[in-house]
Amino acid sequence: MGRKSKRFREIADLYEIEKPYSVQEAIDILKRCPPVKFDQSVEVSLMTGVDPRKSDQHIRGTVSLPNGTGKTMVIVVITSGDKLQEATDAGADYVGNVELIEKIKSGWTNFDALVVTPDMMREVGKLGKILGPRGLMPTPKAGTVTTDITKAVSELKGGKIEFKIDKHAGIHVGVGKLSFSAEQLLENVTTYLEAIMRAKPASAKGLYIKSVVLSSTMGPGVNIDLRELESA
Repeated sequence: MGRKSKRFREIADLYEIEKPYSVQEAIDILKRCPPVKFDQSVEVSLMTGVDPRKSDQHIRGTVSLPNGTGKTMVIVVITSGDKLQEATDAGADYVGNVELIEKIKSGWTNFDALVVTPDMMREVGKLGKILGPRGLMPTPKAGTVTTDITKAVSELKGGKIEFKIDKHAGIHVGVGKLSFSAEQLLENVTTYLEAIMRAKPASAKGLYIKSVVLSSTMGPGVNIDLRELESA
């Protein structure tokens, strides 16, 4: 308990909980926190002012982070015919059709993204109760229901992420690893925030973004100055 409280005190000395910081300052705070034994993920958590119960106010999109996520993406492709070889050549980790559908049906979700060709979507659609809650359901809008398997796999491997609003009007995504340089993290966060601003629903009224918090796995959540969004 002593060690934990010492680390907690050291982190608390680095910043003021209520104070908003620039993205650059927030990254600096996270990097100055006492280290842990693994490479921590860096996450952006947004609270929006939209009503997620209204379909015309849903926020959803994709963005390619310029420096990737730092995470090795495990990608499953469900397809048929010639596309099976294309998916293998593209670097997908698991490729198949009926057998993979059965495997997912039995509860297997040990992967990060699922890419499906339209001809298989009818069967994959039946897996909604398993895939949906885990954010793994492929959609044309996210580029994961497509005939261009090579493009989909290479973009996902290269740092393309999907963001979407949850039922509490929040959006939470990983934007890299703490081992990234400050410049790489700044580029990734800025690119992501720009995408969020572009995704603002036309019907959204009032304050679009209520809060932005940058955090690391074992570090604090640092409030971002919302004026940063105006320049995004």
